Amino acid sequence: MPTIQNPSPAVGLEAHVDSKPAKRARLDSVDLMRGMVMILMALDHVRYPYFTNLSFFPEDIQQTNAALFLTRWLTHFCAPLFFLLAGTGAYLSLAHGKSVKAVSRFFWTRGLWLVLLEVTLIEFAWSFKPGWAFGGVIWALGWSMVMMAFLVRLPLVGIAAFGVGMMVLHHLTDGLSPETFGKFSWLWMLLHSGGMIKIESLGFGFPILYVLIPWSGVMAAGYALGHILTWEPARRRRWLLGLGAVMTLAFILLRATNLYGDPRPFTAQATLEKSFIMFLNTSKYPASLQFLLMTLGPALMLLAWFDRFDFHSRFGWLGQKILVFGRVPLFFYVLHLFTIHLLAIVVGLIYQQPLDWLWGQPLPLGRPAPPEYGHGLPFIYFMTLFVVVLLYFPCRWFANLKQRRRDWWLRYL
Repeated sequence: MPTIQNPSPAVGLEAHVDSKPAKRARLDSVDLMRGMVMILMALDHVRYPYFTNLSFFPEDIQQTNAALFLTRWLTHFCAPLFFLLAGTGAYLSLAHGKSVKAVSRFFWTRGLWLVLLEVTLIEFAWSFKPGWAFGGVIWALGWSMVMMAFLVRLPLVGIAAFGVGMMVLHHLTDGLSPETFGKFSWLWMLLHSGGMIKIESLGFGFPILYVLIPWSGVMAAGYALGHILTWEPARRRRWLLGLGAVMTLAFILLRATNLYGDPRPFTAQATLEKSFIMFLNTSKYPASLQFLLMTLGPALMLLAWFDRFDFHSRFGWLGQKILVFGRVPLFFYVLHLFTIHLLAIVVGLIYQQPLDWLWGQPLPLGRPAPPEYGHGLPFIYFMTLFVVVLLYFPCRWFANLKQRRRDWWLRYL
């Protein structure tokens, strides 16, 4: 198998040269992690908004229970790993023999392509309403990549410092509201606070869920992490495990003390179950430091374990199937939205439930399922399994196509 060589010194990595570069085959661990993320994402989107029967959000401490909350909590790992692994994947695929100019060009072209997809095809898949759009995860991924097009010109240590610094320090600006910036309030919503950007003259509103601060920092940190993954296997596993353990312990400490890093403080509840839920109920919109530590810490430790994964073991066949999704993430993303949305309409017809909101209406970002609609958790898990099995076949076909061919446009899908 080919090896990942050290990137051009122009990228600023001349102080990080390894005598034994890692074999590309071992990086199946990254694709396996990405595949797991895609499955969890499918669970999240089957649950909300398309199949849930809840009249409240699972984060509502007064009404939720452990099963509802933990289902939602598992899906919290998706967005942080999207951004982290997007940076990591870019380093692993582009740093090999590429110039700074080539790396930068990929980032800005891929990023703008993602933004275009988000506001057209992807958001049509969400709502089946032409022209409706919001600032979702693909939107933020795209603009973060555009930002990375400039950052890759820094030395690797500078990119790492930018990423970690943004993740840790962004709460220092929490006191700034969009109104502070007057007519540029929309820019602060895009960068940090989120919210509804309104263009009164056009009667148009653009909701922002995912902001660039700190998500672009997560991508930058992931790019730096890619360098660690080129190290000798035992060494990289120690670093992944150590970094993950430190981040997880930092989350526990910060959450238990309410010292820093989340606008939603932990308070003991009347029952152990509610206290446990409250402990894990950190802020995602916008993402807090505690939220990132809570998700990325365990994920890095899991990645270290995946790096040891034996595809010839008893569960190797399952790992091979999951690997397929990790190799075609954008293809899976677009396909799974159309599939889940169409299935929701079919199932709604079968169960004779209200369907007007599923066709040609804005996605209900601010409210749970309509009355008399939806299903419980067992049905949601069943539908998730059905969707994953159904999409395995087109994803396997596309993964094989990408393996056989090297057309430039395949990198953008």
